[in-house]
This record gives sequence, structure tokens and C-alpha cells, in this order.
Amino acid sequence: MPFPTDLEIASKATLRPLAEIAEMAGIPADALEPYGRGAAKVSLDAIEAMADRPKARYVIVSAITPTPFGEGKTTTTVGLGQAFQHIGRSATIAIRQPSMGPTFGIKGGAAGGGYSQVVPMELFNLHFTGDMHAVTAAHNMCAAMVDSHLFHGNDMGLDLHNITWRRAIDMNDRALRNITLGLGGRLDGIPRESGFDITAASEVMAALALCTGLHDLRERFGRMVVGYTKAGTPVTAEDIGVAGSMAVIMREAVKPNLLQTLENTPALVHAGPFGNIATGHSSIVADQVGIRTSDFLLTEAGFGADMGAERFFNIKCRNSGLAPDAAVLVATVRGLKAHSGKHKIVAGKELPEAILAENPEEVHTGGDNLRKQLENMKMHGVTPVVAINAFPEDHAADLAAVREIAEEYGARSAVSTHFADGGRGALELAEAVAEAAKEPSQFQLLYPDEATIKEKIEAVATKVYGADGVDYSNAANKQIATFTDNGFGHLPVCIAKTHLSISSDPTLKGAPTGWTLPVREVRASVGAGFVYPICGEMRTMPGLGKEPAAKSIDIDSDGNIVGLS
Repeated sequence: MPFPTDLEIASKATLRPLAEIAEMAGIPADALEPYGRGAAKVSLDAIEAMADRPKARYVIVSAITPTPFGEGKTTTTVGLGQAFQHIGRSATIAIRQPSMGPTFGIKGGAAGGGYSQVVPMELFNLHFTGDMHAVTAAHNMCAAMVDSHLFHGNDMGLDLHNITWRRAIDMNDRALRNITLGLGGRLDGIPRESGFDITAASEVMAALALCTGLHDLRERFGRMVVGYTKAGTPVTAEDIGVAGSMAVIMREAVKPNLLQTLENTPALVHAGPFGNIATGHSSIVADQVGIRTSDFLLTEAGFGADMGAERFFNIKCRNSGLAPDAAVLVATVRGLKAHSGKHKIVAGKELPEAILAENPEEVHTGGDNLRKQLENMKMHGVTPVVAINAFPEDHAADLAAVREIAEEYGARSAVSTHFADGGRGALELAEAVAEAAKEPSQFQLLYPDEATIKEKIEAVATKVYGADGVDYSNAANKQIATFTDNGFGHLPVCIAKTHLSISSDPTLKGAPTGWTLPVREVRASVGAGFVYPICGEMRTMPGLGKEPAAKSIDIDSDGNIVGLS
């Protein structure tokens, strides 16, 4: 019998009333704002109301540098959260909200998979509680006000060729990457070039993930730079009078969402910033709620540890003041074999047969990537646990090779079958994480606030990525100088690069050495609170493939969703 689809598994889930889930987590009943039967908003009043409850052990879930298929961070986060109840402990998970663009594209949804999912998965992956739409509306409200400001005289002196605020939509649509605005008659606006980004790439989304409350979010909106004058002076959303309206649009969206897993573990789902040019993690306010709900709070960071975990440590933790007690590093046999450089893996196509053959030597060769990511965890003072996300076709010798690599670095490891077996498949992992979290936290940031922008970039490039140094374009040097002069030098850096390699070259696998990080451009998300150097081509608006998931998603004769994955 074939293994059931994620949707088939989710449709048979036995959900408990969310009031019971909230009570189990210690969330006050009056802080729960039901949103239909499957989800609820949690009022931020809960943070203060729960302040006297003990703090959970704070655990980040990251991974090796992923293949196009991903290594299963979300599924591992959910499975591990479910496993704790089987060893007599409690856990809450905190994960990002998915974008509908990838849901209808190649990637599919982001609720986990198999018997380790957040449910209802249809609600989770589509529309949800409207947060994504609120981000889109707030972003486009700002864009509309920029063009209105231009039309009515441009009192702030915005340079038409240096307006940085684009528009946003929560869909993959390559035709919107570059557009011309204001075409038509005299009353239709000022013609200029612009474009659309996917909503997950919006600075509004990044600010939502990093804010500590509604008033903090309002202040971040005020600092958002929409463009520059010809003299290089930044013009903000506050300057054009739109920051307050943006905050009003986001008034409900700032509240995290409560759902549950297939095994009724509490799940806080909130925010979904892009993992390439933004921080790629769920919100600080969700963690502020979750940290008082259970024995363990598990939160996920996007892409490999060189990207998601580094940003989690140096941007999210810097803003929240929370310090992780342990880290889970997800690895797969197939992922490590891919890092041997001997296989070509293409998203949407079957894995090559050779990668499924028993070959522990190949695991050890590709294991350089795991070794470097373990180093990246340890340089931040965080105790890592290697979660070996096992597939039915994995060979015992290959799994043993992954354990050997972890042991070389003094890290605990556990083979986990949570996809097929739910929480019971992650018991060994739960025990290992519980032990790791007992060790005294030695957490440390990679660089201080007062370091220069270049010092911050070079710290990440040389220490985390393993680069020999950094090469700046003339444009990047000028932008860094401008940002420093404008008072943005204290901000942390969020380096935008490929997620398919620790380096800036997606073709380099394992842990490349002897290379230099090329910084071709530097931008600033001042409201969100970081500077982002761009290394290579970064798409902020994905396109649909030839056979997107959208072709398979439909409604059956009974009105049920089919084809969602």
C-alpha cells in the first residue's frame, strides 16, 4: 500500500479544541481570539500575563546546506515537538507562515510532512488568518503613498531614479519583476520604472518578524526608507505620512497564531520573511509567548546553519534578548552525498539512482558540510545535536557514517523517523536534545553593534562561510559609506547569497575553501533593522515552473481541496 499523502494524513487528524491546547500551554483563556475552528490569534497581553511562568529551554532547529528537496527542518521541528510528550516532557513549536507563491509553485506547503504536520494544513498553507494579506496591503499602502507624493508635487524631493520601495504580491509571477508605472493620461501618475517583490520579501514582513509589539512595529514602519533625494538623504515612510496607516493595517496581524500538530502539540505560527534576503525565521512575539508555555520551545530557522542559524543568532536573538540553550542540526544521507559533488539534483525531478546506493565513504566526503555547520553552531557557543532525518531507503552503514561525523565533533546524534512514525519516531532525538539543553549556555554573538558594516560582513564571510576575504564592488563601497553617513552602521548584517552552498557559488558543495565573497551591492532595511549585502543574483519575485503545483490543486465534487502538498 502506498504511503498516504500529507493531505490524506492531515484530513484524518483528530483535532482538540484550541481552548484545550491553549490551556495545556498555559495561555490565558481571555488572550485567545478564535479564528474559525482551526486557528486562533493570541493577544500580546499574554506575554505579560505569563511572565511569572518558568521559561522553556529554547532550541533552534537548523540544517546542513540543503539540496533542492530540502532536508526536512519543519518536519523535524514538528516531529521533535511531538516526541517530547512521549518522554514525559512538554514542548511548543514556533514556525514560519508559508507564502502561497511557493505553495502553488514547486516547493509546496510548509506545514511539515507525513505524520509530523501542523494542522489544519489547508488553512495553514492557504490564506490562514490573513496575516500575509495584511503585510501585502500595508506594503502597497506605502507604495501608493509614494506615488501620490510624487504626483502632488514631491515636497520631499525624492529622486525618481532612486526610489527603493516597490510593490508586493503573495504569488510567484515573473512578469511583475520589472514594470513601468504611471502610464496613461496626466492624472494617472508619474511614469517611472519599478516592480513587484513576493510578499515574503517585503520589509514589512521582516519588521513583523523582528518587532516586539505593535508600538515597536509602528516605530519600525516610521524608519523604513522608501527612497533617497538626489543629495543621498533618505526619505522615510514617516516623512510621507504613511507609517501610521501601515500600523493600523497590521494591528491584528501582529498577534501570533495558535494551531496544533497531528499529535496535539501547541504550534505558534507567525510571520514568514524570505530566507535569502531577510532573516528566514518566525516572529519574536511568537517566541515571547512560547517561551512561557512548556518545557521546550522549538523554533526553526531557514535554509542551512550558515544562513538561517547565523541570522537567528546575530539578528533575531540580538533583537529579542533570548539565548538558545541547544541547536538541532538536521542532516540527511542523501543531502551529504549530494555535498560530495558527485551527483546532480534538480528540483522537481527524481533523485539519481546512484545517490540511493550504499556508500558511507561518499557520506564522509560530503560530511565536510556537516562538519562546518557544526563549527558554526559551536562558534556561537550553542550545543548542537545532529538529527539524522532517515528515509526508508537509507542504508545502515550510511546512517552510521553520519553518526561518526557527529561523534568526531563531540556532538550528540540521533536517527529519526518522525515523517513515517510521528513523535514516536523521534524519541531518541528528544532525549538527546533534552540532555544537550541541560548544559550551561555559552551563547555569544559573532560581532558587536559598534563594529563597522564591513567588519560585520567580513566576520560572517570568513568565520561562518569559510571565505578568504571579501571583494566589494565600487557601488557597494559607495553604498556602505552612504549608509554609515546616514547612521545605519550600527545595524547587523543579513548577507543575501545562494542557499545551495556555504559559499556564494551554488555549484560549490561541501565546505569550500580558497574563495572570496563578492559583494556587488548593499541595501538597507532600516525599519526591519538590518543591512543586506547582495552576493550574486537574488530573485525577490519567483516565477512558476512549467509544471507548478497549481496545475494539480483543485476542488472535488464534495468541495474538498485535493492536490495540495
